[in-house]
Amino acid sequence: MNQTKLRQLRLAIFLALLTALAPLANDMYLPALPMLDSYFSISTSLVQLTLTMTTIGIALGQIFAGPISDFMGRRWPLLLGMVIFCLAALGCIYAENIWLFLFWRFVLGFCGASGIVIATAIARDIYEGAELTRFFAILIMLNGLAPILAPIIGGQLLLWGTWRDVFLLLFFIGASLVLATFFFTETLPAQRQIHNISSAFRRYGELLHDRYFFSHCLLQCFTFGAFFAYIAGSSFLFQDIYGVSPQAYSLIFGGIGLGLMLMASVSAKLAGKVSNIRLLKYATHTSCFGSILLFILFLAEGPIFVTYPVLFVTIIPLSVVGAASFSLALTRQGHNSGSASALLGCSQLLLGGAIMPLVGIAGDKTPIPMAVLMITGYSLAIWCYYKLIGPAHHTE
Repeated sequence: MNQTKLRQLRLAIFLALLTALAPLANDMYLPALPMLDSYFSISTSLVQLTLTMTTIGIALGQIFAGPISDFMGRRWPLLLGMVIFCLAALGCIYAENIWLFLFWRFVLGFCGASGIVIATAIARDIYEGAELTRFFAILIMLNGLAPILAPIIGGQLLLWGTWRDVFLLLFFIGASLVLATFFFTETLPAQRQIHNISSAFRRYGELLHDRYFFSHCLLQCFTFGAFFAYIAGSSFLFQDIYGVSPQAYSLIFGGIGLGLMLMASVSAKLAGKVSNIRLLKYATHTSCFGSILLFILFLAEGPIFVTYPVLFVTIIPLSVVGAASFSLALTRQGHNSGSASALLGCSQLLLGGAIMPLVGIAGDKTPIPMAVLMITGYSLAIWCYYKLIGPAHHTE
């Protein structure tokens, strides 16, 4: 492997860890959730609120981290975010009541979000065009390991420790990223840094008035909203309706995670050979048609060996949508890449957070709401493509 490819791989691993840090803060301690209600003597709803607080922190943290990184550069905001993330992990360990725990969970997500948005901005600083799409695809492929490995790691920690050990591991991961950031070279040239922090936040207004960029925000909002419907409903679908064991469900969930990684690698291979706009078109259509077929299967009470492949094909194009849409949206935002990355990242969470409770609106014995929400999200994404994004590329 030549030095250029080696440096690119090191950068990809570093940025992948940064973008995976906040999701790890949620996924890794999922197996420990039942322990929290007895430890803090709280209701299940309050336990679930610990996940919500981190999600809110991730969404809001990106909004602040983006402009600050455009103002100060990438290195120092990232370093500060990682340091506070480590302190928040320690805060979770030593929290004496649920309210302090909720506060530190929010801080954990808020500061972990700096890794997500600044890592994306760094990629935009270095790459463009097909190279940017290829690099995003590599990031998505590496990040695909997080939802597969995180619950397994958390579960293994609980074999010999407590829920606190999950946050201790998060502390050490954050500390390693602090150390790596010390050796990180600034990627935002001084001439591209903005010189007024208030203007950094005003750029959100500019971005929202950019019809093309806002179109990608909407498309990502709808696509990831459909994906969050799958996340919220899949455990009920396979465990309560199809009756599989939790262990079998983890393999099913992991299989789709591996599919997302595989599709990301395919996206990276196609970058430069197939246009981003064409990749985006085929990916959104595949997911939409798959969700319609999934709905039909649910109505017909189709067997699991038919439902799972259809669900698999419906979900995995998300990797292509994420890489292609991010690349297209940021290509025109070189001077606004930090703020633009923040808005795109926030767009992925907004609708998903609202959709997840709706999946169980009809109870845990029917998957119909999940399918309806997925169809709605993917259909709206196709509408965005044809009405807002495609015409900018003279694509019908």
